[in-house]
Amino acid sequence: MRHGKKFNHLGRQTAHRKAMLANMACSLIEHKRINTTTAKAKALKQFVEPLITKSKEDTTHNRRVVMSRLRQKEAVAELFRDVAAKVADRPGGYTRIIKLGNRLGDNADMAMIELVDYNELYTAGKPEKKTRRSRRGGKKSVAAAAPVETKATNEEE
Repeated sequence: MRHGKKFNHLGRQTAHRKAMLANMACSLIEHKRINTTTAKAKALKQFVEPLITKSKEDTTHNRRVVMSRLRQKEAVAELFRDVAAKVADRPGGYTRIIKLGNRLGDNADMAMIELVDYNELYTAGKPEKKTRRSRRGGKKSVAAAAPVETKATNEEE
């Protein structure tokens, strides 16, 4: 039974799991997107999103907390310098998981996890939202008015 187990253990011991998630988070921060299995991507999302939230406020305490989880000085520096500036106005949801299909070797579910603000295809391609307009009580269209005028000309003949 799995009473009280809140997260996926990924079939690993605690130290291995923490080291693996720290390395994957550093790779995600460095490359902005990585391919992995769906289960690892979901575990990584839970691991890295609180760290990105901490990076939005650049204090010594937050840097030390993030450094204790990530363990790579370059990744922490890039997180607080570049990533935090890009996600400053976002209230959460910093990563996106896109399923890719199955891996050829062992048929494992694969997914791509990426930082949302670094994908130009999704962010630049969004059209501006238009306000919803009521369909009743609007102006008469030219096409609706035109047949009325033609009937009047036919009656005059």
